[in-house]
Amino acid sequence: MVRVPGGEFLMGSDRHYPEEAPAHRVVVNGFWMDTTTVTNRDFAAFVAETGYATLAERPANAAAYPAAPAEMLAPASAIFVRPPPGADRNNHYQWWAYAKGANWRHPRGPASSIKHLDDHPAVHIAFEDAQAYANWAGKELPTEAEWEFAARGGLAGAEFVWGDELTPGGQHMANTYQGEFPFRNDCEDGYEWTAPVGSFPANAYGLYDMAGNVWQWTTDWYQEHRQIDSPCCTMTNPRGGEREASYDLATPDIRIPRKVTKGGSFLCAPNYCRRYRPAARMAQAVDTSTCHLGFRCITRSA
Repeated sequence: MVRVPGGEFLMGSDRHYPEEAPAHRVVVNGFWMDTTTVTNRDFAAFVAETGYATLAERPANAAAYPAAPAEMLAPASAIFVRPPPGADRNNHYQWWAYAKGANWRHPRGPASSIKHLDDHPAVHIAFEDAQAYANWAGKELPTEAEWEFAARGGLAGAEFVWGDELTPGGQHMANTYQGEFPFRNDCEDGYEWTAPVGSFPANAYGLYDMAGNVWQWTTDWYQEHRQIDSPCCTMTNPRGGEREASYDLATPDIRIPRKVTKGGSFLCAPNYCRRYRPAARMAQAVDTSTCHLGFRCITRSA
């Protein structure tokens, strides 16, 4: 872990996606943060000691999904599947598949494994899985404000974790998607899927992969920044969404709480999802895991 000093910063952005606005002043106290996201090696040690089974490894609770057919309750997780040319890019179901047997041990589907991937980030991690690991490790998950402050590395107002240019001097600074998403990945950064943690330069605080590779959980319930009461006033150690924000699924009777995830992933592309920036954010259902979703921990001790 490295020490993140804390301080005041401008959180969010008025120049990009609407859910990032308005930019507002925030103060966070100092804390310690894992230098990398939790790896397969780390998560395997947790599972070996506790016998923990992730959400993707357990059948879904039928009572929570009364309209779901039985086959949809089998242990599964979401994986990226490249669609054929011409698929509708406005419909993300064209490239996401709910795959039985996909989980942290089988990141690309049941026939895959994590052999030789010890140093890659653990993926297919639902919120409760990340929380369970943090509790076991004697740590916590960061708030959105803590995560964003740490990602910025002291670069006030910079577009990216490393500055204002996506590829300074032609160098790729994070594991993202090059090419025409979702049809073609040119892999100019050297990776099609996850990269070993620490494969790209650290930010000024010594934190790796605060952009790209995998999305990362925070503890905040998702709400729009524009719901902030006084964006002109400085907020101290905010915790977003005091109530459980929700969204409707196919049936209005089912409402799933969402948490904020940060950082973008190897599937973020300039032509589709420019969310490999500190201000970017995404609402993630707590009952869902995917092949590009992981986490890292903090401690708030002195």
